[in-house]
Amino acid sequence: MEDRIELTPGNPEDEARLRAISSPLRLRVLRLCAFESRTNKELAGLLGVNPGTMLHHVRTLTQTGFLRAEPARSGAQGAREVPYRATGLSWRMPLPDRSRVLIEVFLQQIERVDPGDLDTSWLGLRLNDEHRREFQRRLHELLVEFKEREADADGEAYSVFTAFHPDLNPRGPADT
Repeated sequence: MEDRIELTPGNPEDEARLRAISSPLRLRVLRLCAFESRTNKELAGLLGVNPGTMLHHVRTLTQTGFLRAEPARSGAQGAREVPYRATGLSWRMPLPDRSRVLIEVFLQQIERVDPGDLDTSWLGLRLNDEHRREFQRRLHELLVEFKEREADADGEAYSVFTAFHPDLNPRGPADT
């Protein structure tokens, strides 16, 4: 996998990309287009958004390189439809305040998921700097390994969300 994209402050193209993926709705569009191409109309229906509004978001993602248009096809009643597919660029983009946007997207994504289908865990660790960096590196390597694999033709779509953060759990008297 290629390294993260380096952004240049003040670069209009970089700023447009950051604005494009700072929207939870646009991030959900990218997820829906990750494994199969979808038209504006399909995306609007899946996300419960007006097709005109969705077209604005799709155009923004296309203009900034996050979506690419595929060859037009005939839809219902022979109408011309343009399907779109995610390019994978968002995986490489740094995003200021990324965690808050991703948490919002995650919460939106799981609203309709059956609680029995959510496999969650929460773990507290006490790590020195070396072990923290090792944990983060190994977790990232595992995510990259699976991201780079070809999608399983017979596979189901799954989503993985992780959050690694300082635990606001002060040391107690016994720990000092």
